[in-house]
Amino acid sequence: MDTSVDNEDETGGLLKTMDLFIRIFVGSCLLLLTACTVGPDYVRPTPFETMPTTFKELQGWKVAQPQDGTISEKWWEIYHDPILNSLEEQVAISNLNVAVTEAQYRQARALVQAAKAGNYPSLSVGASATRAQTSANAIAGKSVSTTSSNFQLPLDLSWELDLWGRIRRGVEASQASAQASEADLAAATLSAQAALAGNYFQLRVVDAQKQLLDATTAVYRNSLDMTNNRYAAGIVAKSDVLQAETQLRSTEAQAIDLGVQRAQLEHAIALLIGKPPAAFSLPVTTVTTTLPAIPVGLPSELLERRSDIASAERKMAAANAQIGVAKAAYYPTVQLSATGGLSSSSIATWFAWPSRFWSVGPSASMSLFDGGLRNAQSDQAKAAYDAAVATYRETVLTAFQGVEDNLAALRILDEETKVQDQAVQAARQVVAIANNQYQAGTVAYLNVLVFQAVALSNETTALELIGRRLAASVLLVKALGGGWKSKGPQ
Repeated sequence: MDTSVDNEDETGGLLKTMDLFIRIFVGSCLLLLTACTVGPDYVRPTPFETMPTTFKELQGWKVAQPQDGTISEKWWEIYHDPILNSLEEQVAISNLNVAVTEAQYRQARALVQAAKAGNYPSLSVGASATRAQTSANAIAGKSVSTTSSNFQLPLDLSWELDLWGRIRRGVEASQASAQASEADLAAATLSAQAALAGNYFQLRVVDAQKQLLDATTAVYRNSLDMTNNRYAAGIVAKSDVLQAETQLRSTEAQAIDLGVQRAQLEHAIALLIGKPPAAFSLPVTTVTTTLPAIPVGLPSELLERRSDIASAERKMAAANAQIGVAKAAYYPTVQLSATGGLSSSSIATWFAWPSRFWSVGPSASMSLFDGGLRNAQSDQAKAAYDAAVATYRETVLTAFQGVEDNLAALRILDEETKVQDQAVQAARQVVAIANNQYQAGTVAYLNVLVFQAVALSNETTALELIGRRLAASVLLVKALGGGWKSKGPQ
């Protein structure tokens, strides 16, 4: 038997197969090159019809010098507090909410890679070996059963041709979602940092209030001793002693009560840096009273600085891409498939050349009736985009409100602080006069008590104003997008 002819036929068949596969592959590539992408291309909508050119509450605001027009990413350093600096450094590393958002960002990046995988063919290989016996009574008139073996080693290749841009729109949506997740991570980090700074300054105000009450308690204790001496000398009545003691004990109780608030603030700070409250404590120190100069800039810069705005904008882009994915479902799905491998009834000839088999060819499918599923999915994608646009605009509005609120708070609180400082000075003078008059016997001790209470109230209000101003400055930095750096020449 002449096997050369068979070999030539097999070689010729293989060449024809390869030629067919190359033609299909080249044709598919040409189709891809001429393919269109359905769905609207993304264009970022403007937040408002007319963007404001300045902030309303900037009137009377001290404009920063050009060299002060930036805040570093470590924005908390503008307060010049070493303890705050060391705490803030731990937020991005140890805060558990930030860790959750960081993991979600990594998940979004992985989804981008998963979406991109659709651009490439999938190739799979498998092996199977079966031994089967047919029924002797399966065919009428024949009572013979047969036993056969089948050994398979197939190699399957499939590739969906992205003619209508379904995969490309999916990748676009995944990339935008990943960018939104990255912005969410930055926003979560800034939020935790701002919360830490706010709690820290509030704790320092509590420390200052405790020091004020302790100093006041010492004064009241001296007053009680003096009143006891005057009572023993028969100069004043017992009621004066009881009034002095009531004032002293009441003030001591207020000082003790501050311990609850301080403990809770300390625990909150521990949580923000990822530590158990039992393993964290802060020493008592004085409160920072000097407010830093904060450059505000233009309203349009918020669109670049704020991470929550960037996140909302990227989610809007992702929703827009999903419209294209939904529209691509109206068009046929074209797929290129190829299968080849080895098949034999005997393991001895399983890997022999004649055991090969193959098939190659394109296929197309299209849904003719789906009960309105594709229409519903398209409407859902459009509605989701409209919701994303509204969310974006609401986020921008909220950002502007945050800046305006804290600009107004800082300006008004500054004016209030000046007046309150005058009230503190006047109250101190009144207490001194009342004490002298009481010792001279011209006024009752009740007058002294009233003026001392008024003075303590004004001192406490002055400390609260310091805390409110520091809190407003932190919130303003947060509303402006945290730390930023000036852009170099474009």
